[in-house]
Amino acid sequence: MKLDPLCDWLEGAERVLSPNCDERPAGIQISLLVVHGISLPPGEFGGPWIDQLFTNQLDRQAHPYFEAIADLRVSTHLLVRRDGKVVQYVPFSKRAWHAGLSCFQDKAGCNDFSIGIELEGEDETPYTEPQYQVLAELIAVLREAYPGIAGDAVVGHSDVAPGRKTDPGVAFDWGHLSQLLHRQA
Repeated sequence: MKLDPLCDWLEGAERVLSPNCDERPAGIQISLLVVHGISLPPGEFGGPWIDQLFTNQLDRQAHPYFEAIADLRVSTHLLVRRDGKVVQYVPFSKRAWHAGLSCFQDKAGCNDFSIGIELEGEDETPYTEPQYQVLAELIAVLREAYPGIAGDAVVGHSDVAPGRKTDPGVAFDWGHLSQLLHRQA
């Protein structure tokens, strides 16, 4: 796994372009990775719904839950599906709209300086081994491209938006991810 020469796109990832992004503020360096969990509808995996949400095409009639979220304008840089397949929605040079109202180490507005990585999952369902393997590879590749991403700068959405967000949830095994990262070092 590697980035293209401009560090905007992950080579080999499927590209589904999201309009929900904009320019990062001038002079900002990427220094944070935010891990999220998403399933649409909640607790269900597979299907076109995540792509549709991030491209503003979610059919509000397809499921009762979608009525409440169909008008959201959100995105992420990367999604890792249950089988480990990677989808990229926003180039890394752009600000994806994934963390919302957020703060890391007294610095507000995490979207400005972070890369968002969604894992197809939900708080209480264990994530898959292919997801952990791919996530560890992604972190290594992104740290090489963006040296400002320090060891403690890989966090959950719940860490940057406590009380508002719970993902990736109690089922996410941070210890296992740490072991995989140490093996790669």
